[in-house]
Amino acid sequence: MVGRFCLPPADSKSRYRPQGPLPSGRPATDGVEYVALLTYGAPVLPRNVKIIDQVRAEALRRGIPAPDVERWLGLARPSAFLTQGGDGPVVGAIRGPVMLPADAEDPEYPLIATIDCAALPADVTDLPLPADGQLLLFGWPEEHGYGQVMYVPAGVAVEEREQYPPDFPPDDEEFAEVYTEIPQGDLHLTVDISLPYVKTIPGPPWSPPMPGDPPFEEMTDVWKEVLAKVPDGPFSYEDGTTPLLLGGYGTDCNGFNPAWLGANPPGRSGQDESDHGDWVVLAEFHGGRQGGASIHWVIQRADLKDRRFDQARVLVYWNP
Repeated sequence: MVGRFCLPPADSKSRYRPQGPLPSGRPATDGVEYVALLTYGAPVLPRNVKIIDQVRAEALRRGIPAPDVERWLGLARPSAFLTQGGDGPVVGAIRGPVMLPADAEDPEYPLIATIDCAALPADVTDLPLPADGQLLLFGWPEEHGYGQVMYVPAGVAVEEREQYPPDFPPDDEEFAEVYTEIPQGDLHLTVDISLPYVKTIPGPPWSPPMPGDPPFEEMTDVWKEVLAKVPDGPFSYEDGTTPLLLGGYGTDCNGFNPAWLGANPPGRSGQDESDHGDWVVLAEFHGGRQGGASIHWVIQRADLKDRRFDQARVLVYWNP
């Protein structure tokens, strides 16, 4: 079982390889076949170029020096933005059947999403994700950190498990309400760009902080303002859809960077906020609960590369 803990109170870019066949052997299609170039650290697609241009224009309008703006934009990272709408290729699903090998333990928490790793274009994130197989994300959007990550390699025989764990019965009124707010459905891919959402992030190679940091506080304010207006961004879905992000910096976990919380769980005092070590945001889910809810699955890059998903930590923020 993964580590869990309560949240504290609120108070390297990859280099894109030319895009060839997907890991499954299929050619990339549905608007992702030209994810081959790089703008700062993210794919050159009209959508992402427009976002970068808007961030730059707003930062310069606020009087932030151009060299600082460009240095900050250089921190951009590729990420995958998955929604239940849109016209991108299907790469996974929210909820759905729980398919696991016969010798795997029953999950403790409800299934949030299944990701088909073979359906993801190469380098759609800068994380060492599996090239194929199924990535299963479990969790529950409450105020404490509940969840786990499981991975099923391609070709492994699986069997269907109970959809609802014993501690989360669907006939209980409280649980039924949450299940209703997380509707089942396919996840469609948007090739996305990610910039820091809170003012401290790790520098390459993910620690220590970069020397001569640009003005993070001012630039993150710019990014938040631009991101809030992106028509197909993570904060534009108010129609019952449930966005999920893979990779990137993540957004916000009760005022903290999720990667920092992964590296520095409550109880470890005296930690510099810029000390994230090797921790990265594997995935982030925005549920439909009143007041907003998010689940962050974080893991150390080395554990992800070696498929040690039992070492992941799960952070949950719910503001009822």
